[in-house]
Amino acid sequence: MSPRAPDGTVIYAIGDIHGRLDLLDELHRRILDDAARRSAQRRLLIYLGDLVSRGPDSRGVIERVRTWLPPGFERVALKGNHEDLLLRAHAGEFAAARHWLDYGGIEALASYGVTVSDKLVREEAGIGELCHRFAAALPAGQLEFLESLRLSHRAGDYYFVHGGVRPGVALDEQNPRDLIWIRKTFLNSEADHGAVVVHGHSISRRPELRPNRIGIDTGAYHSGVLTCLALDGAEQVFLQTEVV
Repeated sequence: MSPRAPDGTVIYAIGDIHGRLDLLDELHRRILDDAARRSAQRRLLIYLGDLVSRGPDSRGVIERVRTWLPPGFERVALKGNHEDLLLRAHAGEFAAARHWLDYGGIEALASYGVTVSDKLVREEAGIGELCHRFAAALPAGQLEFLESLRLSHRAGDYYFVHGGVRPGVALDEQNPRDLIWIRKTFLNSEADHGAVVVHGHSISRRPELRPNRIGIDTGAYHSGVLTCLALDGAEQVFLQTEVV
């Protein structure tokens, strides 16, 4: 039997945005156009995490996701590994900040007006200074939003998460770290997870549609293709931005 979204609900699951506010705004327009032709009374937006890093406008993406909620829509925002690193850097964790800076954190900091120099990133004290500057630059409303991000969401026959799940472990017993960081063990598994897992985190040129999972991270920050999976009853439709 084909997996189904809850009756009367259309779900829009959005993959990894990574600071591409331009693509997010375009995809939002496509979602509104799609929703206008559907009869479902409940419209649910699910952001799969990695709103930030790598792209040019992490701050703008957070603000848009935090505030964009058209009439008749509900929102669920999930935590990705980059939000995990951001929050830990904000709290002054050196190892997390160092990791974040190596994988797109420099671009994210720049969107908050925090300039990163070679001198600052070479020493622990310099990275500590960057964490301090970022903590001062991050608006309180955005911090509150980031701290509220959920790890997963279940709807109908689907389970939404950033990274994936540990095969063989019940969905309600998953390790939080696996939910945002796992890759190979999950991606290579053909196990029935108890629901079809809709995830981002692992880039593919096209959405990956498997019996046990659907991956929708299409590398928007460099490909220009941001993907949304629309689920309505048994229907599965992909909405995407177009490379210009």
